[in-house]
Amino acid sequence: MEENVDMKETNEMQEKLDELKKRHERKIKRQENKEEKDKKDEMIKNLSESIKELENKLLYNQAEFANYKRRREEETSNLLKYKNFDLALELLGIVDSLERALNVPLDKLSMDVKKYLEGFRILYSNLVNILNKFEIKEIDCLNKEFDHNTSQALMIEKKDGIPSGIVIEVLQKGYMIKDKLLRAALVKVSEW
Repeated sequence: MEENVDMKETNEMQEKLDELKKRHERKIKRQENKEEKDKKDEMIKNLSESIKELENKLLYNQAEFANYKRRREEETSNLLKYKNFDLALELLGIVDSLERALNVPLDKLSMDVKKYLEGFRILYSNLVNILNKFEIKEIDCLNKEFDHNTSQALMIEKKDGIPSGIVIEVLQKGYMIKDKLLRAALVKVSEW
């Protein structure tokens, strides 16, 4: 009988031991599940942060590209708008020379020279028309208030009856190409 009791006790102990093992395994399993869940949560958190970082980089790059595109369009527009700038600047020297030739007093010239001057007058007129066609306009500053944005004062002279700061003589004409200064006018201004 004692053997039976020992066996019974052994069986009970074995059952308790099995139960403890199962509990322990469940506990370990829960711990493993928790650790696995924590790892997954950490991974999800890291991935979310990476996604946010990439989204911010994408937005930044999109804004940068939009700014780059706008700047390129402005540069291209200005390039096209002022493409004749250098050529026009060179042509102004020819215009100046023709104006000086045309301002020679006619009374002391021979008939042949007067005919040449008439040809110069036609050339000058054609050249001015071409400049106007490309929106290259003379700056009208004579007898107007001096504007430092379009004119450069080379001389100052006191003149009776003329208020100070008025352009009294244009020494070299200034020109604008569209809305940009091509060459400043060189002027004489009444004394301030």
